[in-house]
This record gives sequence, structure tokens and C-alpha cells, in this order.
Amino acid sequence: MPRVDQNSRRRRGTGLIALDGEAASPGYTLFAPLTGSGEVHLVDLHGRVVHEWRLPYRPGRHARILPGGNLAYNGVLPDEPALFPMWHKYRGGVMLQAAPDGTVLREHRDPLQHHDANHLDDGRILYAALEPLTGAAADAVRGGVPGSEADGGIVWADTIKEVDADGTELWSWRAAEHLDREAYALHPDYAREHWPLINSVAELADGNIVASLRSTSAVIVISRATGEVLWRTDPGTVSQQHHPTELPGGNLLVFDNGVFRPGSDVPYSRVIEIERGSGKVVWEYHDPAKESFFAPFMGAAQRLPNGNTLITDSPAGRLFEVTADGYLCWEYVVPQFAAYEDSAVRSLFPSEPNAVFRAYRYAAEELPWLEAGA
Repeated sequence: MPRVDQNSRRRRGTGLIALDGEAASPGYTLFAPLTGSGEVHLVDLHGRVVHEWRLPYRPGRHARILPGGNLAYNGVLPDEPALFPMWHKYRGGVMLQAAPDGTVLREHRDPLQHHDANHLDDGRILYAALEPLTGAAADAVRGGVPGSEADGGIVWADTIKEVDADGTELWSWRAAEHLDREAYALHPDYAREHWPLINSVAELADGNIVASLRSTSAVIVISRATGEVLWRTDPGTVSQQHHPTELPGGNLLVFDNGVFRPGSDVPYSRVIEIERGSGKVVWEYHDPAKESFFAPFMGAAQRLPNGNTLITDSPAGRLFEVTADGYLCWEYVVPQFAAYEDSAVRSLFPSEPNAVFRAYRYAAEELPWLEAGA
């Protein structure tokens, strides 16, 4: 008699779980399994793989398809030292573009890059990186678990960099220069090794920058001209959030993880739309049974052309789509399970996950090369 699979997520079923073809937004969904060796998959609404890329680096988070048809992919730079215990979990270092056949067309490398690298349509890359703070500068960071700095008493602080297609730096921003330490203190249960833990950066329509600061539970808008913080979410609006994106009209769509949510005794995740003028939540999705949808880390959301929202439940490898009134019309569970390659990361996450950082949906007309059989 076969033994029972002890991987709970795999045992519950993978691939296409649910589809309402009349309600779902048509197209193809892109994802890169985080424990893979460099594979990126494109599936149709029925969960059938229609295209794959095989890249020379394991994922340093995610991939997306650019308007010209190339794949923007963030990979892990091999053989880099661990700056602190969690570094190998979310570092990157290689930002590349590849043709539909997987040919690498260009690369930009920065060993201190982590989480998000946003490949813009004109060849620029906007990404999060680190710099070390020591001595008084490290001591000035507020909050966190006392004595939990990285080796040497270092607090690794976030920077944001923008480079052109040739890798020339065009713009940069330093958290240590522009963030008030009291207003952006680390949550008291977080290690002091990394502050404020930027997990997403994007350019807004007006040229300013939106960033997600996980460990301080804040989404901010940064002035490109001065570096000052022009706007932030009100305290308590989001909790350890990810992936703020601008919608037509200026509202922000945010994946709100819900870790350490004030006033909530049951943790749950939600996706919210925030009106920047008022700071109010004007749309929200959570599972009808709130505890059934909780992603303690990672997560993403994409507003689709028909008004639906594609949600990435990252640690569960669960991709699903909901309508504006919260009706789930498509659900797919990533079937690729594997252990993390790095031994230090495996010790922190000893299972075989099917996690993905972000998924994206593309309409057929955005992928003309797919019809051509590339």
C-alpha cells in the first residue's frame, strides 16, 4: 500500500482547482517556483503549460513579460556570502532579460540586490539593495529585538537604485538618509539585522516611487526630486504588507499579509485598494473564512482588465482570481515542489515548498510570439 504523502500542500491537490470561464479574465499566467533551478512557467486558464523558460540562475524572486516580449527575470547571484541568517532566502543579485526561447540578452549584477527588481519598459531597472550601518548609525535604528544585529553589530539598511540599460546609475535613495527612525521603527519582534526591509519598489505615473516597508508596516511614496516621503499609509492600515501597485486614478492595490495585525486575534491576509487622498481602504478581499487565507510572508496582487484581481498566495503556491464582489472564479496550485538549495535556508524552511513570489496574467494579444510558436 502506498505511503501517505507528508507534504500537506501537495496532498491537497495541485494544478487547476477551480475555473468559471465566464467570470475569469482571459489570458495566461506566469510564475517562477522559488525552489526551482531557473524555470519559469506560463499556463492557460485550464492549467496547461503553454510555454517555459529555463534560465541559468535560480529565482531571486520573480519574472514578468515586458511589452516587447522579452522576459524580465530576477535571479540569484551564485556563491555570495550570507550577510545574516535570512539573506539567502530573499537575496537576488542578477537582473536579466531573456528572449522567448530563453536566450539571455543582457544582465545587470548587484550582489546587494534583494526582493524586488522592477524592469521598466524603456530598459531601466528600479531595485532594492542594501548598505551597512555601523556604530551610532546602527544604534539610531529603533525597535527590533535587542542584540539581534548582523555580525559586527551591523544593521543592513535599504537603498533603492535605478540604472539604465547599460547599468549606469541614474538615481538612488537611502533609507538611512530619508526615514525618521521613530516613525519607521522595526516591529519589536523583528531582528535588527535588516531595516526597514523594502520588499517592493515601483515607479508611479508621476515619476515618483512607491515602496513597501515590511518590517515597519508602511507603504510610502518617495519624491524622485528630493527623496522625501510624500505620503504613507496611516498606522494600522497594513501589517507586514507586499506589492503596492498603482491603479488608474492613483489608488494603490496592496497585498496586506496581516502578520501582527493590531486588534486581530486571528491572523488573516487580505488584498486592499487604498485611496491615497484620504488613506481609506475603498475595496477589500479576504476569504469568507478569514483564517483560510493567511500568507505570513510574500504575496502579490494584480488588477486585471475586466476588474478582477489576480492574487498570489505565495507560501502556499496558490494563485487565484476574484471578481470585484469577491467571487473566486479561478484557482491554481503550483505543482512544482522542492527543497531550498541553500542549507541555511533549508534549516529555516525544512519542507519542500511550492512557493512563488508573484504571478502575472497576460492577455493573448500581449503575447503575439506565443501564437508564432516561439
